[in-house]
Amino acid sequence: MIKVTNLIKDYGEQRAVDIPELIIPDGTILGLVGNNGAGKTTLFRLILDLIKATEGEVTLSQSDDSEILNPAKSEEWKHFVGAYVNEGFLIDFLSPEEYFLFVGKVNEIPEETVKATIEQYTEFLTDEIIGAGKLIRDLSAGNRQKVGIVSALLAQPKIVILDEPFNFLDPSSQNRLKRLLLEYHEKTGAILLISSHNLNHTVEISTHVALMEKGKILSYIDNIDGAANEQLEEYFNY
Repeated sequence: MIKVTNLIKDYGEQRAVDIPELIIPDGTILGLVGNNGAGKTTLFRLILDLIKATEGEVTLSQSDDSEILNPAKSEEWKHFVGAYVNEGFLIDFLSPEEYFLFVGKVNEIPEETVKATIEQYTEFLTDEIIGAGKLIRDLSAGNRQKVGIVSALLAQPKIVILDEPFNFLDPSSQNRLKRLLLEYHEKTGAILLISSHNLNHTVEISTHVALMEKGKILSYIDNIDGAANEQLEEYFNY
């Protein structure tokens, strides 16, 4: 579970995030949508303890009955959270294979298990990444994005946070990513927290959609049978 309580992040006089309460239960695929500057990435960085909150807190747990952890006060949450926010998460002087092995080593995953897991994602990664003999820095932006996404899933975390994962991907790769995320969710029951400017992709895969603007959650929509579509189109066409 992810729980946000009285969370505020100020940059000088500008309030980037202002969320009194947000609870994301186990098994949720939450699509976080909003215009540029809505505070989506700032919220992700606060959850991942990459920046410090001005006020309030975030707590995480693997399941409803497991220990509740505050990322600002504990390191244990890192064992069940996987994330890709931007290319700063990558080590670009490594090859993709070397980077995956590095992520595996950090998470104490045997090398053979890492290789077997990567095999499951070969359709998404393609031979432009695996076996291409390239360093990450020499890959296209879309292929670097793919490396980041797969690295976030490598340890099979119970919470996955992806910022704009459809960016830079061609249409075929976007569709493969949707299938990959849905299959991962079905297999693990993990929380997937995904921000995206692409409303169609977001609505297609999300169980719930949160509309964020000016640092606030304006709506938290139960997306039964794509019910979020109408509300989102009405808002963004206003």
